[in-house]
Amino acid sequence: MNLFVLVWSFLKAKRINTLLHVVLLSLGIGVVVILLLFQKQVDATIARNTKGIDLVVGAKGSPLQLILCNVLHADFPTGNIKLHEAEAVAKLGMVKQAIPLALGDSYQNFRVVGTTRAYPQLYQIKLKVGHWWQNEFEVVVGSGVAANLSLKVGSTFISAHGLSDEGHAHDTHHFTVVGVLESSGSVLDNLILTDIISVWEMHAEHQEEGADVDSLVQPSTLIAGADAADTTREITSLLIQYRGPMAALRLPRSINTETNMQAASPAFEVSRLFTLLGFGREVLLSFSVIIIAISALSIFIGLYNSLQERQYDLAMMRVMGASKMKILSAILLEGIMMTLMAMLLGFVLGHLGMGLCSTLFTGSQTIHFSLTTFYIDEVWVALIGLTLGFICSWLPAIKAYRINIHQTLSQS
Repeated sequence: MNLFVLVWSFLKAKRINTLLHVVLLSLGIGVVVILLLFQKQVDATIARNTKGIDLVVGAKGSPLQLILCNVLHADFPTGNIKLHEAEAVAKLGMVKQAIPLALGDSYQNFRVVGTTRAYPQLYQIKLKVGHWWQNEFEVVVGSGVAANLSLKVGSTFISAHGLSDEGHAHDTHHFTVVGVLESSGSVLDNLILTDIISVWEMHAEHQEEGADVDSLVQPSTLIAGADAADTTREITSLLIQYRGPMAALRLPRSINTETNMQAASPAFEVSRLFTLLGFGREVLLSFSVIIIAISALSIFIGLYNSLQERQYDLAMMRVMGASKMKILSAILLEGIMMTLMAMLLGFVLGHLGMGLCSTLFTGSQTIHFSLTTFYIDEVWVALIGLTLGFICSWLPAIKAYRINIHQTLSQS
């Protein structure tokens, strides 16, 4: 009889026990897989969104909130900073590039961001259709915004103050979509981009129109058409790239101690965030490892008990010509097959879990999950699981290998 068919018959004979062992082990593997996928995809998303941003300058408050709001767009602003103060920072020799952001409005929970074209260029994102904004109240939308809200070139909408539809609607001004960005997997997929002057005009409905460019006292180097000497104008933050490594040592301290603004490093704050979340992740990982250990022990106990019940059958197989190695191989294969089924089910559960996360975070401006993404680390999880199944099967297999045919048959 084929060895595989024989082992499959063993498993079917105890299908309830087999199912329990497989499900228990698959739960532990599933938790490990989903934790692995979650960590990898969150790390990849944050790395993609923080790439090229060395420092964020904004109003004083929580540095973590400053990063979450202005880089990951997952929190509220800490406040605003004066344009002329931001200009002074941007002109420092240690600054290679400074990108201004002006936040405050949203449409259907998607944030409207006043900025310059340097912002999408930072992420190397090109237009899919349309053109960049050229006039006030023209916007370019991310691919996620266009897909979720069915926006296209020529669409118009009214933004609301804050990050929800319950905010005050600016119904005196309509934004017009003039372009749609290519999908990039970055935070810009779920943002609505426009020029900063449009954001200012949206929040200054009862003020006079902006000054003529020719009459500007001191043209802004950050915002075209703005007056750097105007002490009333404000922005939310500056995204800064360093000119050299020395800037990382001197610039943040200088801003934090010598100005009314705050400087925060995305790399440092994200690392601190992961440290805060690390305890919960370690608890879940420890719990899953315990489940896997218990499952492996249950497979060992199941095989051992099954061996006690099948001693006569194994002895008869020996009498009919089966070698000791074939008996040993049968028991090892039985344990490995149960482990393989548990591994397969565990990986399916893990990736389906990421699919659930993707559904829960639909429309999120920060995290993008995918159930179809695979990592090389999953191969290591599979190898470790198979090794564990082999080890747990080895002792019962050795006992079957050493079975005494005469004594077993005489006792039956």
